[in-house]
Amino acid sequence: MTSVSNSETPRTATPIHFAALLAGNFALAVGSWFVRLADSGPVSAAFWRLLLPLPLLGWLAWRERQPLAGFRLSTWAALAIAGAVFAFDLACWHMGIERTRLGNANMFGNSGSLLLMIWGLFAARRSPHLAELAAVALALTGASIMLGRSFDIDGTTLTGDILCIVAGIFYVCFLLLVKRARRQLASWSLLFYTTAAGIPVMLAIAIWKGEPIWPHNWWPLIALALGSQVIGQGLLVFALRHFSALVLGVVLLMQPIVGIITGWLAFDETMSALDWLGMTLVAASLVLARLGEGQHT
Repeated sequence: MTSVSNSETPRTATPIHFAALLAGNFALAVGSWFVRLADSGPVSAAFWRLLLPLPLLGWLAWRERQPLAGFRLSTWAALAIAGAVFAFDLACWHMGIERTRLGNANMFGNSGSLLLMIWGLFAARRSPHLAELAAVALALTGASIMLGRSFDIDGTTLTGDILCIVAGIFYVCFLLLVKRARRQLASWSLLFYTTAAGIPVMLAIAIWKGEPIWPHNWWPLIALALGSQVIGQGLLVFALRHFSALVLGVVLLMQPIVGIITGWLAFDETMSALDWLGMTLVAASLVLARLGEGQHT
């Protein structure tokens, strides 16, 4: 786990990298809307999310001209494990999206980011800056408010919320794995291999659940594949090595904000003043985390 600690000095981040990190998280959060619109099963939608863009990802990886000779077996094993973990993350999250509101799904799905932030501070071989401590405090406060609002759980949403919490844990594990592999692999190569490794796992889960695989309406799946897997994951992998675990954890909390707004606009899922307060605090924590990052890069 030390491989992704703040003791690894992140490469110098530019405004382009920060914008990519934000845009990638936005695209990933909007993907929950397309999952709702897909007429295949939720896990089947995740399978198509991985399969449809694979030729494009392969072409982008080929353009990077990265030689594969000399890669250790441990590197390939890490990629295979990362792909499987990502498949479990998507399977749990997509099933959760079908069973709870989008705000819940994105909040619980990114609940592991709080652990990532706190762990990043404790693992650092330096004293945290005041801006970083303030960022964590604001993020925890804002997330707690949003979590409290999402916690009106009943029999229909309990299963969905639990699935999304499990997905959040898988997603943090995925980030830890790919952050290490990112030191050896270029962006598109890393995304191509982890995507390819996740496809058979995803298909096996969909078949095991007895879901319909072939859809009748393709456009939500195409939008999900391009928006989430190519744009969202692509931008995230591109920006990943330029930021510490603290900043990554805070930015992940932007996804619930997008999810709440999307659920409100597309599915009439209610928002309250507390929702807006929580979102404002999380946004403020993002700014402070960025300032704190700039003090030691």
